[in-house]
Amino acid sequence: MVDKERVKGAAEQAKGSVKEAAGKMTGDRQLEAEGKGDKAAGKGRSAVGKVKDAVRDVTK
Repeated sequence: MVDKERVKGAAEQAKGSVKEAAGKMTGDRQLEAEGKGDKAAGKGRSAVGKVKDAVRDVTK
């Protein structure tokens, strides 16, 4: 089973990609920066989920 943090992280990365692309298309640097931040946060959250999955696999 995949940890919920990995799922949330993937969703956050997707949201960040959309924001970043929209910011680039409209020239809105603030929105683009927010998108990059969301993507980074999502990657971190996914990493936490991967660690939890690894720990769960080892302890089984």
